[in-house]
Amino acid sequence: MYQRVLKNKNIMCYLAGAGISQLGNVLAGLAFLFISYGLTESAALTSIIAISQAMPYLLFGLIGGAVADRVHKKRMLVWIDLLRIPPIFSLVIFHQMGTLAFWHLLTAAFMVQSLGCLYNPAYRAVLPLITPLDQQTAVNSLLDTVTRGIQVLTPVFAIAMVNSGNTIHLYTIDALTYLVSAMLILNMHWQEAIGEQDINKVHTQGIFRSIGLFVRWAKREETIKILFVATFWMVFFNTWVWQVGLLLLLIDRYPGNGQELYSLILGWYGAGVILANIAIPYFWKTLTLPLYLGGSLVWGIGLVVLGCASNLPFYFAGMFLAAAGLPLSSLARVYLIQTLVPANMLGRAFSFNAVLLYGSNVLSLAVFGAFVSVVGIQQLFIICGSLMVMAALFYLVRGILTEHARRKAVKALE
Repeated sequence: MYQRVLKNKNIMCYLAGAGISQLGNVLAGLAFLFISYGLTESAALTSIIAISQAMPYLLFGLIGGAVADRVHKKRMLVWIDLLRIPPIFSLVIFHQMGTLAFWHLLTAAFMVQSLGCLYNPAYRAVLPLITPLDQQTAVNSLLDTVTRGIQVLTPVFAIAMVNSGNTIHLYTIDALTYLVSAMLILNMHWQEAIGEQDINKVHTQGIFRSIGLFVRWAKREETIKILFVATFWMVFFNTWVWQVGLLLLLIDRYPGNGQELYSLILGWYGAGVILANIAIPYFWKTLTLPLYLGGSLVWGIGLVVLGCASNLPFYFAGMFLAAAGLPLSSLARVYLIQTLVPANMLGRAFSFNAVLLYGSNVLSLAVFGAFVSVVGIQQLFIICGSLMVMAALFYLVRGILTEHARRKAVKALE
């Protein structure tokens, strides 16, 4: 299966480009945090840097998808890669001159991530254009494996550079990744989903009107509507307990070595996700909404097990369940968007999906961060995991009843 996919030059360039971009993103993200704290020694200002990297997606995410659907993607992707080099490399220059200031970091972070609002939905929308339908599950699996693997391994390399006193050159490497990514995109070839006449036509439409057209289309498509709503709730129930709660839970349970256990369990989780990603295409070539919901259900059960865990083996068992459910849910969501959304709306679909993810992340951190003062962390794991299971079951039953009603209506017309 994978041998046939990897013989496709376009797919190889696409995966390499995604991997290189992820490497640069992780290195730059760590550099912004390390250097901002080193300059200011302020947790509050360092938090502002982190917010500045997420805020553009909430402000411009939908606009980025609409723009991606209105232009030739290859041309735009190459230009954005090249445009992101100056603000990043300027930080290295300011540092060498001894004039690097916090506002330089803030400006560069906001500019690069704002350009990412245009780049990311367009890059995602390219994959269905270069991949045969029967290979999309395998390619999505490889893409997720590459990006997650780099996300797990890159911090080790970054720490080595920090310890050698070369933190600023994390930006140098990031700038080089943009150049390599642009070269890889130039080596890819695909038929654009939009022609010159269509471009002239959509340019007469407002960007916000095109976003409205997509939203109205999505409301009429039952599967897409359920997918987006369910995604919001799954991410909302998961984000705080996963990003914050798990570390606090382990530190509270194992005061002496909670952080080491956290790193160990996350490593176990990362390995499990990668194995699941590789295995999924061997079981399913076509991913459906029930599979998405089934993966979410298993993911939620994993959180419940973590909340109920009384010893280390149960923590590993909960991680194993989450590592099995999350990739199935994630791959199914991407596959459904790629196959159910028209090619000329894919940019808006992926940007809408990204805005949902970022919005539910922020709400989850705010809401459950407040609840933890009155509800125990273990209880929050059990509550959030149970709500994920109930939401998955609700949408599964709703889907079954809708399909039953549809078939009944069809029979009545015959």
